Amino acid sequence: MIVRLIDKLVFGGALILALQVPQLADHYQQFISGLYESTKWQVDKYQENAVQHEYSSVEAMIEHHLQNDVPSVRSDAEQKLATIDLYKKLENAISIFQNGNILNKTIYMFNPARVGYLRKTIVNFKLGIPLTLSGLTFGVIAGLIFNYIITLPFILLARRKKRVRDRTKY
Repeated sequence: MIVRLIDKLVFGGALILALQVPQLADHYQQFISGLYESTKWQVDKYQENAVQHEYSSVEAMIEHHLQNDVPSVRSDAEQKLATIDLYKKLENAISIFQNGNILNKTIYMFNPARVGYLRKTIVNFKLGIPLTLSGLTFGVIAGLIFNYIITLPFILLARRKKRVRDRTKY
């Protein structure tokens, strides 16, 4: 009886945690979208500046600035390259969060390379229950899987003890 109660408590906890993942993905998407829009604004301004000064592209302007003798101009060009690189990565993230399923989003969010963004998202995260069918489905399935993984050692131990008891009876 106690084992069944513990199993139900573990499942309940796993379900509650698993239901938070779709909510976290929505919050993460909002964070990424804001970062994307601000980075896009910067890259657009780089483009306007390149056109205004008659460069063929932003990359041509940056390449020219990288060859400049003034260290601050080279440093600024390196910052622009980093911003453009971030912009390209954020475009990929936006695509995943607009077109991907919850599993794709989860894998993207929990990638160790992006743990900083996840931490920033969690700061403002509020617990809740997803209101989409895919979010609820993911939560239930993930909850069942977590429950099984957590209780599997206990199930195996109980079976082993039962086999030992059955052998000693005869």
